[in-house]
This record gives sequence, structure tokens and C-alpha cells, in this order.
Amino acid sequence: MDLDQLAALRTPEGSAALAAATEVAGGDPLAAAAALRSAGVPAGLAAAALTQAELRRRAAGKFGPAAAGMFLTRAGLEQATRRVVADRRAARLRAAGVRTLADLGCGLGADALAAARAGIRVYGVEADPVTAAMAAANAEAAGLADAFTVECGDATAFDVSRVDGVFCDPARRSATGRRIFDPNSYSPPWDLVTGLAERVPHTVVKVAPGLDHALIPAGAEAEWVSVDGDLVEAALWCGRLAEVPRRATLLRGGTPHVLTGSGAAEAPVGPARQFLYDPDPAVVRAHLVAELAGELDATLADPSIAYLYADSPVRTPYARCLEVTDVLPFSLKRLRALLRERRVGRVEILKRGSALEPEKLRRDLKLAGDAAASLVLTRVAGAPTVLVGQPVPA
Repeated sequence: MDLDQLAALRTPEGSAALAAATEVAGGDPLAAAAALRSAGVPAGLAAAALTQAELRRRAAGKFGPAAAGMFLTRAGLEQATRRVVADRRAARLRAAGVRTLADLGCGLGADALAAARAGIRVYGVEADPVTAAMAAANAEAAGLADAFTVECGDATAFDVSRVDGVFCDPARRSATGRRIFDPNSYSPPWDLVTGLAERVPHTVVKVAPGLDHALIPAGAEAEWVSVDGDLVEAALWCGRLAEVPRRATLLRGGTPHVLTGSGAAEAPVGPARQFLYDPDPAVVRAHLVAELAGELDATLADPSIAYLYADSPVRTPYARCLEVTDVLPFSLKRLRALLRERRVGRVEILKRGSALEPEKLRRDLKLAGDAAASLVLTRVAGAPTVLVGQPVPA
């Protein structure tokens, strides 16, 4: 999409085309295009409207009802923060005393809009002209144009002395859409981003969940966030915002659960026991498995595998619990015989520390029956092991 197409979508004719495209979004794209053309919508406007309608449909999971009025790009939607996460971050910034915020590389404006809703004056900077125009349009659609303004330009040139807080979400994809794994190739570059903490007392940097812990600046708090069990992002809280070394924030049904710790503790190691806990990925990535083990009176069966074992089930939001019925050295023949004997026809397969492909194993097991079971492919004391069990109700 270019600026002319965006401008066309914001006219009365464009709004009508978007409304018509919304009615047919999610169906056959050729039939949808034909429907708009038969309604007299010009081909170029129809294509732009259909693209926006489809992106809005996909965005509903991130932004809720507000997605219906937003302007989006595919790359911007992929990197944009979910509203529940952005709102929580904005509330924390506001509670810390931030009143003016620079969003450097604001993208479509998801985080800036959340901050503006929280009562923070936001100055967004975005290098891409179309994305910057979309962010401004999104602020207008949300009724926040006075609280969130956008300039198209170089985020590295913004005068941060104008604000008391900075949020930065560096672009982690190239111009062609390829994912960038080297932080020094981010835009803005990693050294500049982490250097912001020395210039602004309240600095937050959104990073990929797979960030190497060695890259975390000294004194910063690193937080990993999951939503309903899906790991969605990580963030570095710097300067006055840092409260603990590591934090795992789990948002389940909108309710936050927070586990904190050093990120350096080691959990005790022992035998596999009756109950297995599969920690939430935010807990694992934050290196807080040892802290969780302390809460559950649990141990690891292998020091390098993040499954915890205990003698009794404990209700926790930080892990899923399975009751283990069998612990077997891995043998396809033996496992197949056990499942056949118990008439197991459906299995879920979990794995950590195993090279086996779950779907191939599922085919090789040749399951038949009306019972269900959980299989855990892992290592116990270094040996390939399969555990058979059943989920413990939450």
C-alpha cells in the first residue's frame, strides 16, 4: 500500500469500500474481489479495501473490537504488541511517573495508543511514511490524536530530552520481510537502543522472546510475557524502571500472574516422580524454573531439561501438571504395546530434550482405541525416556 491508496481508503468512497470488503473478508478472495467490482468499486480501491479488511479480521485477536477501525500492514501487524500486553506496560509506565513518552519506531502505534489511553503524552517516530500515516490515522480513529502524534523520520535523531520516558521496539525484519536475528542489525541498532537508558531515566525496550541473556544490559530487568500459554514477547526495563533481575508475566484470561527471581538459581535434581510440571514458556525463558521448583517442592530429573517433578499436585498458574503412570526407557515397540494394551487411541505428545518428531511417532504408534493419554518425550538422568500420564485438572 502507498500513501495515495491510504488516502483513498479514508474518503467516503473508501469507507464504503471497506465496509463492503468487511462483509466478504475471510472467504474466497477471488469471489470477494468479484463482489466488490460488481458493486462498482474500482479495482485498485477494491484490492486495497480487501487487504485492509483481511488484516483487520486477523488483528481482532490482538486488538479486540478496535481492530475494526485500524489501518494495518502485514509486517506491522506481526510485530505489533497485543493490546492486553501494551495496556499493562502502559499502566506500569504511568505508575512509575512517566508523563511524556517517546515511542521510537512506533510502527502502527499499538504501544503508543495504550500509553495515550493511560494518560501519557506520546511522541511517535516512524521511518516508513506509510506506516507513520497509518499510526496517525489509528490515533485519530481511537480519539487520541491530541495525546499521540507521529512524525515520519529517523528515530535516532529524536531529541529525548523532551520526554521523561522512552519506549523502543526495534524493527526485527528486513525490508524484504526476512527475520533478523543479529541485534546489531535491528533498526534502530542495538547499541543505540540500549544506550537510551543512560540518557532517559525511564526506558523500556521490546525484544524478541529468544533474546540471549548475555545481551541483557547490567542493571536492567528482563521480563518475558505469555498470553494464555503463548510466549509473545520480552522487554527490558531500564533505569528507574528496573525492579528485579528477571520477571515472568503470565496473562491468563486477562488476569496477571507474576514470578520473579534472579534468573541465576539452579533447581535441585532428583528422580522422576508421580507428578510432572511443564512450566509456562515465559518461566522457562526467564530462567525462573528454580524459583518455581521452590514453590512446588519439586526437582528436575535432568539438570538441562525444564520439566519439574513432585510427589503431590499443587495448583499453580505457572505450569501445567500431569500425573505420571509410567516411566519407560524409550522403546517404540514397548510403548506401542503398552498403549495397545490400554486401548489408547488418542495421545498428546510433549517433548523437551528429545530429537523425536511427535507426528512421526504418532504415526509409528498405530494407535487404536477409545482412551486418551499424554506422552512426554524427554531425558531422565541423561537417558532418553518416555513418560505416560494424564493431565491433572487445573
